[in-house]
Amino acid sequence: MKKSTIFIFLFFMATSLFSQKTYLHCGKLIDTKSGKIATQMTVIISENKIIDVQKGYILSDNQKDITIDLKQKTVMPGLIDMHVHVEFEMSPSRYLDEYTLNEADIAFNSVKFAEITLLAGFTTVRDLGGTGVNVSLRNAINSGKIKGPRIFTAEKSLATTGGHADPTNGSSRKLMGDPGPKEGVVNSVEDAKKAVRQRYKNGADLIKITATGGVLSVAKSGQNPQFTVEEIKAITETAKDYGMHVATHAHGDEGMRRAILGGVKTIEHGTLMSEETMDLMIKYNAYLVPTITAGKEVSDKAKVKGFYPDIVVPKALEIGPKIQSTFAKAYKKGVGIAFGTDAGVFDHGKNGKEFGYMAEAGMPAIETIQSATITPAKILNMDDKIGTIEVGKLADIIAVDEDPTQNIHTMENVTFVMKEGVIYKQ
Repeated sequence: MKKSTIFIFLFFMATSLFSQKTYLHCGKLIDTKSGKIATQMTVIISENKIIDVQKGYILSDNQKDITIDLKQKTVMPGLIDMHVHVEFEMSPSRYLDEYTLNEADIAFNSVKFAEITLLAGFTTVRDLGGTGVNVSLRNAINSGKIKGPRIFTAEKSLATTGGHADPTNGSSRKLMGDPGPKEGVVNSVEDAKKAVRQRYKNGADLIKITATGGVLSVAKSGQNPQFTVEEIKAITETAKDYGMHVATHAHGDEGMRRAILGGVKTIEHGTLMSEETMDLMIKYNAYLVPTITAGKEVSDKAKVKGFYPDIVVPKALEIGPKIQSTFAKAYKKGVGIAFGTDAGVFDHGKNGKEFGYMAEAGMPAIETIQSATITPAKILNMDDKIGTIEVGKLADIIAVDEDPTQNIHTMENVTFVMKEGVIYKQ
């Protein structure tokens, strides 16, 4: 056989292999951009992208193509959770685990949590703080070594000394030491700049700070402000130089106010937010990431004797139940909402419960889905790739058994998951 003939044969074989397409026959298809639902639609995928969306159930004349029957399902873009912690899952041993688990132990646990999250329909997540294993986890998923969602990670959260993300809170004085910017602890404008640059060096995609006290940290206050406006501005301005946005944990109102004035993009939790701060969020185009599920789960677990340290229990009982009502007020006032759950604080895979809690608080079902698709895609600067089912975008697609605008709780049981053209659940 001549070399030219062999080349033509190999070229033909390669072309045939990569031209295989997947046809999804969708009973209902949610257009997250318009908020409307189309019926009897076909989505055509080649490799990792959507190449066509057509009315009717289109059949392929190529025997190599694959057709997936989703005629009894409601189909939508892969979901985006803007607040997870993929490295851990809360349990009574969680506080001790910080001293007994090695990075390898954390990594093996995170592999399981990542796959659970993907199979729950979340094809993209924002990991808002861990040990740094989250960077390696992201890389392993991106390289195809393990299964999981696309991760945008903050690596290690930034805190002040004794603040919510100070890694030595609750330690004996022998172990406490004096952590600084390298460990994510900030006490000045210069510390702030260095801490951001260290996160960039460590591989972070964004910055997470803890602008107020927290519920689960081993510290007395769950709401006091913990950064100055000048420190926050130093963080956000430095982050911008490195192409990163800033998210902040915040329960207390004064800390939120400082964070918004300092240029933070998303407020996580927002529990005790005043109407004045809501107005400030609208003015500065900041988004609220409510995490209602975490609030409810934490307050429930606080009633289980021994689940949390004693110093945590009163904070959990006070703060947790208030998140949903604050979200309702912020939504009604017009604050931008981005979907986020704080999974890890509760069991991974239960992220979908957040949809029901948001709807219960007054947000229409279709808007809850938009808050988990087009809104976070925009914040992540990924709206040209994810968030809608459109030609040219990545084939991140999920399906549920019922129409979520009729039964929002169907979002808790995703039955089909495709990420970048690969089917992980059917």
